[in-house]
Amino acid sequence: MKKNLLLLVGLLMFSGLKTPAFVSDTIQVSDEMMKTYKHVTKEINVIKALEIMDRTSGEYSKNAILGKNLTGKPIKVEFTNLSLINPIYANFDALGWKKKKNLTIYINEKHKDAPPEALAALLSHEAIHQDEDNSINEESYAWTLEAAVWTQLAEDDPNLEKISHPLVDRENAIKALFLRGNRTSEYIHKFVITNRGYQNLPERSVGFEELL
Repeated sequence: MKKNLLLLVGLLMFSGLKTPAFVSDTIQVSDEMMKTYKHVTKEINVIKALEIMDRTSGEYSKNAILGKNLTGKPIKVEFTNLSLINPIYANFDALGWKKKKNLTIYINEKHKDAPPEALAALLSHEAIHQDEDNSINEESYAWTLEAAVWTQLAEDDPNLEKISHPLVDRENAIKALFLRGNRTSEYIHKFVITNRGYQNLPERSVGFEELL
């Protein structure tokens, strides 16, 4: 099944799902959870984020991170100083990276203390990128999914939006675009096509031939 179809299903489902307030506060990371995610991460906040994704439109992305992706292998998730990869990435929030047949999501180390709910939204976006190809449509899908996940979580508990953290600021900004577009990719797509970092991307890539 193509990635865009799976994403469409997730976006259609998100409005009917419910998540308890501040789910991350209720999650106790057990030894069993650590074993489940050992090939992905050892970071407690990331494990909590992955657990939260089960209750959102980000469930497809969680499964992708656990290994149901184009490589067939788990995607590693790490916090790092992105400037060490390349100085141009210094201010990025996250970066998907493929080396041979291995996928890694590098998250800016400044987000290590971010609310797991915000990390859940971010990871929902980054797990969409599973190959070397990218496109305007793919980025639009990824940003829209991120916005949908954060919108769901923030509507269940509006206090999430009030947390002072740069990643929460990002999520609130794309949520505003998502709602302005009546929960579609309309304004997020406009944001993507005007983003200087995406200027050289083709309009389409495999699995993302059409815009939702």
